[in-house]
Amino acid sequence: MKYLRYENGGIDRIDAALLDALGANARISNAELARLVELSAPSVSERIKRLEEAGVIEGYSAKINPDALGLPLSAWLRIRPIPGQLGKVTEILQGLPEIVACDRVTGEDCFVARAHVKSVKDLERLIDQVIPYAMTNTSIIQSSPVEPRLPPILVHK
Repeated sequence: MKYLRYENGGIDRIDAALLDALGANARISNAELARLVELSAPSVSERIKRLEEAGVIEGYSAKINPDALGLPLSAWLRIRPIPGQLGKVTEILQGLPEIVACDRVTGEDCFVARAHVKSVKDLERLIDQVIPYAMTNTSIIQSSPVEPRLPPILVHK
């Protein structure tokens, strides 16, 4: 793992402002970022490059609305593999395009996965692919009051 090492320490208030702006809009231009933090565009570009090289910025992405793609039903699946089937369950989850996020977690379940599907019938078909190798518990998502966001950015003083 890489760590951010600047001559003056870790993340400063300007880096934090850049990360906040990029988190809100990954398509923001360097010129707009420069205006926001009151630096030149080349200075901003260099800071972003250092943040990328340090592994702080891992990539840039678009926020896609699954409902607009015809996938109005979202669900969380808690998955507990049958003993000896952890690898097989991992392989199955990786191969299911409906699974858009999956974390291995502590506790009774081994995985918590988020899926987007067209219908309850499609959700059932998805679960049926995992059932031979794991026990599942599914919760349909009604709404998401906290949208995905950046973790707190700790500013080096």
